[in-house]
Amino acid sequence: MADLDEPMVVDGGTGTRCEWEGRWNHVRKFLERSGPFTHPDFEASTEALSGFCNIHVVDMDTIDVSNLNRQFLFRPKDVGRPKADVAAEFINSRIPGCCVVPHCKKIQDFDETFYRQFHIIVCGLDSIVARRWMNGMLLSLLVYEDGVLDPSSIIPLIDGGTEGFKGNARVILPGMTACIDCTLELYPPQINFPMCTIASMPRLPEHCIEYVRILLWPKEKPFGDGVGLDGDDPDHIQWVYQKSLERAAEFSITGVTYRLTQACFSSLFDSAACATEVFKIASSAYIPLNNYMVFNDVDGLYTYTFEAERKENCSACSQVPQDLHFSPSSKLQEVLDYLTESASLQMKSPAITATVEGKNKTLYLQSVASIEQRTRPNLSKTLKELGLSDGQELAIADVTTPQTMLFRLSFTS
Repeated sequence: MADLDEPMVVDGGTGTRCEWEGRWNHVRKFLERSGPFTHPDFEASTEALSGFCNIHVVDMDTIDVSNLNRQFLFRPKDVGRPKADVAAEFINSRIPGCCVVPHCKKIQDFDETFYRQFHIIVCGLDSIVARRWMNGMLLSLLVYEDGVLDPSSIIPLIDGGTEGFKGNARVILPGMTACIDCTLELYPPQINFPMCTIASMPRLPEHCIEYVRILLWPKEKPFGDGVGLDGDDPDHIQWVYQKSLERAAEFSITGVTYRLTQACFSSLFDSAACATEVFKIASSAYIPLNNYMVFNDVDGLYTYTFEAERKENCSACSQVPQDLHFSPSSKLQEVLDYLTESASLQMKSPAITATVEGKNKTLYLQSVASIEQRTRPNLSKTLKELGLSDGQELAIADVTTPQTMLFRLSFTS
């Protein structure tokens, strides 16, 4: 489900069930007997978990031919239809008693009320911005009483991602473990090859493979009309590999291998890992991942698990305003550059406001053209000229989070 490129939200729930003998035998093996890896609080019981009844899928994309080779829910007839609708129809028809509700929207289109109803949220997102937004949403749902976190307000976040033969999965307990923003430096910059480079000026072996995959396959139709490129079909991969070698030879490029060709097609590792963690958290049958796992199948099979640690001054989850160290003579543009270029923040279009002389003042806002034009002169002004002082709090909003973050100016001499 995570391979839909958007979150899957699951709820234990209740509903009409259609049972048959032996339906849950595979689940009972885990839930009706203990073992060396079971959770300390786990008690084997015949009252076994019998599957998730209510699942919500949020995805704004439509199905493309390239999706068919890595997603068992879609068929050629589904090309052009919303992913969420097709996924819901397929699962509802195949799994009796299961109710999947599709939402053909962005995750940002829903508010706190929507997300508060779920027990677990699974993300298989392509975008770091979307990951951070969901991270911020779950942090905003936390309830603190006298500074103590209420455990019942925690909604676990299972996050996974795959690129070629590499993948990762992580379990985040908002307010307790490292959040997405705590480990922002772990995310490499996303690589997208410009179409003009692929088509006209290839420089890398990947450019040659992408050229064959994206442009040559639909043009030459090597296996007939309407046959989509299947990354699991050895004949398809072999054709792409041979054509990529020819393309590489034409431009004197080395490094095209069969293995690299395979790597250009997505893996389902993250889906399986995320599903396993959902089962462990929902059933308490096993101790959940603590809390980050990486997978590498480039040269053999390699997995490694480590505990990502919370940042004491994380701008998203620390509950403490982060200090911004600038001199009074620094310009607001320098603050804006820091917010967008800092590896630990990586904001996209921050809007900065502050309380100056008792009034709330928008110092800069980029997303609304009229306000951006009006506040643009502030970028060339110094912090002192803007009326800001040492210890001043700045409220900063950004597309990477639904929350407004607080920062504190710390003037340097």
